[in-house]
Amino acid sequence: MLRLLTLELLLAFLVLIFFHPLTTNAATATAITQQFKEAPQFYNSPDCPSFDQDEIDSESDGDSTIFCSDKAVHVAMTLDAAYIRGSMAAVLSVLQHSSCPQNIAFHFVASASANSSLLRNTISSSFPYLKFRVYTFDDASVSRLISTSIRSALDCPLNYARSYLANILPICVRRVVYLDSDLVLVDDIAKLAATPLGEKSILAAPEYCNANFTSYFTPTFWSNPSLSLTFADRKACYFNTGVMVIDLNRWRAGDYTTKIEEWMELQKRMRIYELGSLPPFLLVFAGNIVPVDHRWNQHGLGGDNFRGLCRDLHPGPVSLLHWSGKGKPWARLDANRPCPLDALWAPYDLLQTPFALDS
Repeated sequence: MLRLLTLELLLAFLVLIFFHPLTTNAATATAITQQFKEAPQFYNSPDCPSFDQDEIDSESDGDSTIFCSDKAVHVAMTLDAAYIRGSMAAVLSVLQHSSCPQNIAFHFVASASANSSLLRNTISSSFPYLKFRVYTFDDASVSRLISTSIRSALDCPLNYARSYLANILPICVRRVVYLDSDLVLVDDIAKLAATPLGEKSILAAPEYCNANFTSYFTPTFWSNPSLSLTFADRKACYFNTGVMVIDLNRWRAGDYTTKIEEWMELQKRMRIYELGSLPPFLLVFAGNIVPVDHRWNQHGLGGDNFRGLCRDLHPGPVSLLHWSGKGKPWARLDANRPCPLDALWAPYDLLQTPFALDS
């Protein structure tokens, strides 16, 4: 009996020493060893604006001027190992459908705890000619303000980086198009970037006034007059923060990051919403944005936040496909359980599979 017990303990010890570390390292290796194909280079059409010599800054490495030029289309995206496959597809789609791809400046925001050098090298390997910079986001500072939501993925501090773009990006960047990583464009991003913001609006985004706006906040919020009166003087509608055109100068002047943080601090004291980084945006901006044509956000292709069921396209023209929701096309394709519309994402997938033949 004692000999049997000793044998069982020995086996348990061996499993603990050998099997567990292998499992952990395999998970880590997946994020590190994922390799991507090199994308083709895309060139400007003849009528694209050129950058004047007097626009070139003192650093002047040939490309540095684009990051402060108003003639460039500035695109901001977050970047992390978990979603980098989606980010790569999004970048490829932007370049492929742009009439002036060499006039696009990409501003990637990565967590301070991430391996930014690895992320930078991954982008450079697939897009050797891409004009981009990677900025560090101090996610520890925002972590203290985050409350748990209905889906753990929504609690990632990097989801809140869009609230800090005015602080992260260079002061010379006046307007930026913010894009989520789970989308692809099938139209020229310059059209979206040129969305008129009028004399006072801070941002433009796809707005959905048929959505049940009250559902984005808790009964605690609506039953408190001092809180619910927040929307008293505006026609507040839900809008999608995964596709936005932002005037960063106006954002900075109004200190809107602080306004968003104030609502997050209140949320820590009393639960007034359930859905991650979206509700603070609604509290500050809903009813005061410029609506973007819905063609720029064929949204919900990832299904709902619970099951991620397949969905169809909404009626109307399409300029951008957005897999918002729980299901992501790359995950469903890898699991051999794709939704029909995931086939529209697949052509932009740059993942180098083990079975791919060298061209």
